[in-house]
Amino acid sequence: MDYLIRFVQIRETFRRPEIEALALLANVNIDFLSYTENSPYSVVRLKDDVAAKMLIDRSISSKGIYELWGEGTTYDELHANVRHRSFSQWTLYQSCSFRFEFDTFSGSRTLAEQRSIIESFKYLGFNGPIKMKNSEQTFTIFEEYEYGNPNGPLRIFLGRFVGGSQRHVLNEYTLKKREYINTTSMDSELALLTANLSLAGEGKLFYDPFVGTGSFPIACSHFGARTLGSDIDGRMVRGRDGKDIKTNFRQYGLLSRYLDGLISDLTHSPLRKGRWLDGIIGDPPYGVREGLKVLGTKDGSRKEAVYIDGEAAHLQDKYIPPKKAYSFEAMLDDLLEFAAEMLVDGGRLSLWMPTANDEDVELGIPAHPCLELISVCVQTFNKWSRRLLTYRRVADSQVEDDLPVRQKMEMKGSTANDLNSFRKRYFEGFKTPLAGVSIEKPATGES
Repeated sequence: MDYLIRFVQIRETFRRPEIEALALLANVNIDFLSYTENSPYSVVRLKDDVAAKMLIDRSISSKGIYELWGEGTTYDELHANVRHRSFSQWTLYQSCSFRFEFDTFSGSRTLAEQRSIIESFKYLGFNGPIKMKNSEQTFTIFEEYEYGNPNGPLRIFLGRFVGGSQRHVLNEYTLKKREYINTTSMDSELALLTANLSLAGEGKLFYDPFVGTGSFPIACSHFGARTLGSDIDGRMVRGRDGKDIKTNFRQYGLLSRYLDGLISDLTHSPLRKGRWLDGIIGDPPYGVREGLKVLGTKDGSRKEAVYIDGEAAHLQDKYIPPKKAYSFEAMLDDLLEFAAEMLVDGGRLSLWMPTANDEDVELGIPAHPCLELISVCVQTFNKWSRRLLTYRRVADSQVEDDLPVRQKMEMKGSTANDLNSFRKRYFEGFKTPLAGVSIEKPATGES
């Protein structure tokens, strides 16, 4: 059967990868019959309503899914297609309470026009009561207009509402209401999308090696996963003013799904090596606000223990261990190697990385023979972008020996700029963005 997915017209590069990930989670076969990032309407083929509801139930990038009753470029075409496509289903809903709705994109209709169009569907023969609230069935007329040309719709659809998404939870998880955040806390919408792309769910264990205030573990736990995290900045894990990561989990009633937070960095992970993580998810520090660092000393030497009041300083709660500058590119390689060592077969790594809209300093996508790149989603700003890369851990038996591997970058220099080309270009000022790169503006609403 054919269904129409009503997406939101933002985060366009995230939408199809999210739906494909949710289809895998729900064990649903899906075929995209029509899809473009320029439109919020996508037609897909699914087995039945049950599959459609399972697919859309936890989506963040969509509003809902509808059984497609007809489509066309004019209302004459639409009515003809409705008669051809859905005639056998009309009798199923003749006695149900129902209502009609309008959904227009890049255009609008007056109430009088809407009423006239709705009345043109009288041939459906619905005899049940009309209820604008709590009706048994909702039928929606979708109109898509060419941007800036509202003279007439390009495409028209009629759909029967089947199921809604979880987009409504964005208001619950918004950072504006979260008790413990900092300047780098990930936006709740992007965190939830990342959790979906990484297949977070019941019975799974997820880890964030750059946990900060816990945005990603919270998103994964919302979908049922058990989570833990670590951060090189002990202040993030310990919290401040009586608030910490657990405060956020407690706020959302998810504390039972949060295992704990550790103070460490990826190059000195205390986690037992082995294939026992279902997902690794995180936003590595880009080294812009301050140079990227890892634990260690500049010269590689071990400092002698310092004692304060007879107690070793490194055992005290307020101890801040020495750190050294590190390369962001090397950090990406370390993260992929760590994921290859820790993920179960089929487990996913979802990581964010920045890149400039500038051919000279664009960071290449890192690769690893044990990790298959599943999707690349892009959030574009003025002169730089950040990409969400999602990988799948392949079974050792499926690793291709001849797959080209990104060579780990040899670290040259000791300053933050020497070790991070993105940071250097960020402060020097990027070149003119590449032709064809869209500019993302702060969203005041959604279509």
